[in-house]
Amino acid sequence: PVGAIIVKDGKIIGKGHNSRERNCDISGHAEIMAIKEAEETLGNWRLDGASLYVTLEPCLMCAGAILQARIHKVVISSLDSKDGAILSHYYVYDSPSSHERPLVYQGVLKEKCDLLLKNFFLGLRK
Repeated sequence: PVGAIIVKDGKIIGKGHNSRERNCDISGHAEIMAIKEAEETLGNWRLDGASLYVTLEPCLMCAGAILQARIHKVVISSLDSKDGAILSHYYVYDSPSSHERPLVYQGVLKEKCDLLLKNFFLGLRK
């Protein structure tokens, strides 16, 4: 249920979902997949002016990729109390070395995403 889209100029230029387990690929996170697709769509790794919407707060790896891709805005539905690297644990974008800090918003569709994620992970533990 972890999914991400990247929007620029009102158009979806990249989308992704977590495929780490299925593809045996540690970089198979929704944000990374969406960034790769957006880069291919634009023919450029610089995603200036783009916005990323994601169901679960990005981890440290994804937060770094968002920063490197120069994404302008990040909209997070649910916080990740275990691995969240933007608002929950590491606060990556608060670092003085983060020169291209994206705007960060949290809580869009929060209740729906919280329930979706909770039910998914409960199902895995059964």
